Amino acid sequence: MSLEAKRKEIEEYAAEQVAEIAAYDEDKLNDVYDLHNEIFNMDYYIVGYYQAAQWLGTDTFEAIGMIQDYEKFNFGEVHTDLGSSENVANMLAYILGEEVIQEVVEEYLEQREEEGEE
Repeated sequence: MSLEAKRKEIEEYAAEQVAEIAAYDEDKLNDVYDLHNEIFNMDYYIVGYYQAAQWLGTDTFEAIGMIQDYEKFNFGEVHTDLGSSENVANMLAYILGEEVIQEVVEEYLEQREEEGEE
């Protein structure tokens, strides 16, 4: 699975989670930062070292590079255990989730608005 396919998978996962969260508290959609944290930081996206290694596949080193760049930019140093496939996979999901969450929320709200107009 390519990195672009992983991004699409994360986008679809985020859309499912946004719809589920909106069903019980639509006000949470007003703060995408907290929403991103709830979806991608409160629980693991992938559980298990083997499953994580399989999901990362040939993109492992690209994922590690993305994580290093992200963490150095945001925190000044790398905190993720890069020797753990599970930590790498979940941090990649977190980063990709941050990249797509705003668009996912906007698409959800537009769809809700269109449904309301019909």
